[in-house]
Amino acid sequence: MQHTGVGSDRSHNRTYGVANPGYVPAAGGAPAMFAPPGAEGPSAPPASMFDSMPGYEGTVAGGGGGFLPPPMPAYPVPQPEPGPEQPHWNIPSITEDTAREAFHLFASSKCCYSSAPAKDGVITNMEAFNTYRYRLETFTESRSTEWNHEPYNGQPVDAFTHSPPGPWDIPAKSPSFFVDGKQLIKVPYTSSMKPCHVCLGMGRKPCKDCAGIGNKVCWVCNGCGFRHGDERCSHCNGRGRENCNHCHGQGSRQCGTCRGKQQLLVYINLTVKWVNNSDNYVVEQSSGLQLDNLSKVSGKELFRDSQYMVYPIAGFPDLSVVHAAQRLVNEHQGKYSQTSRILQQRQTIELIPVTKVTYSWKGQSHIYFVYGNEFQVSADDYPATCCCTVM
Repeated sequence: MQHTGVGSDRSHNRTYGVANPGYVPAAGGAPAMFAPPGAEGPSAPPASMFDSMPGYEGTVAGGGGGFLPPPMPAYPVPQPEPGPEQPHWNIPSITEDTAREAFHLFASSKCCYSSAPAKDGVITNMEAFNTYRYRLETFTESRSTEWNHEPYNGQPVDAFTHSPPGPWDIPAKSPSFFVDGKQLIKVPYTSSMKPCHVCLGMGRKPCKDCAGIGNKVCWVCNGCGFRHGDERCSHCNGRGRENCNHCHGQGSRQCGTCRGKQQLLVYINLTVKWVNNSDNYVVEQSSGLQLDNLSKVSGKELFRDSQYMVYPIAGFPDLSVVHAAQRLVNEHQGKYSQTSRILQQRQTIELIPVTKVTYSWKGQSHIYFVYGNEFQVSADDYPATCCCTVM
């Protein structure tokens, strides 16, 4: 005999027989309410879930708190000081043997390049186009806050026992200068315990696959209970329905937000980020080598200055480097001091060797470039290539 009414086992939110809305008890001991089939709790926490904390009134959930400007220092900000002037450096041109060896290694590294031009080509001219690269690095610390929550497992609850410290008063362990880093800190005296907003404090949610019923229409007999005339369906024993295999007939599943704990620990998270903000300026050179190639190599360091705030270099022989340093120092100190705290600045000047090599092969003239301390090679018009087909 099939059930025609509805029986329920509230300890498991289980129902039998005909479809029935999932039983969802209300939070805080309120009378039970019935949710529509498949209904779920709100995905976003309600605003009432978060307490008003002094000094953190603008903090919201989901990363909307934004970055917090650093407080004004209680002492005068140190002014940048001029760095020592450096003599004019230069790098001698590389030898023919070095240029030829770099070219041969370049050709050997390419599967589609014949090594003949590199082995048999005759160098006819070498020109040095050494260039400067100025780099400014500004190491900053920024802080942001947001409300967060996690399943309650007996963690300390300390909200309103003391006033929480300000976001810039909380100590954080910074990495070494000019190394990116991140630290998450639970703000003291902001943790409270709240009923889970997703499952309404029950620890379980109606199963979406069976709409909280615990069973579904038998897929073999399509709910009629019979197959081939009067033959009873062996899959569901003629009931026309079968247990839901996702919730194992319970009609509900453990809440993924509170993980069945029913309660959440709600607190303010402080995110501290250390970022090395870097900008480069490379002096244009008329060799024909693309400047993008130089970003992948190093040069000979001519100048280094590191302090809280650097002073734009002066007296350098290339005026374009001097002007670029003045522009970048002003931009960095104006830009990053608004939303973060500048911890250290560093400026360097490198001399990058660039040699343009002209060579002859099979009666025609070609060029390639050797650049950087790594002796990298660029040869856009390599004369002996083939097309490889990967099967």
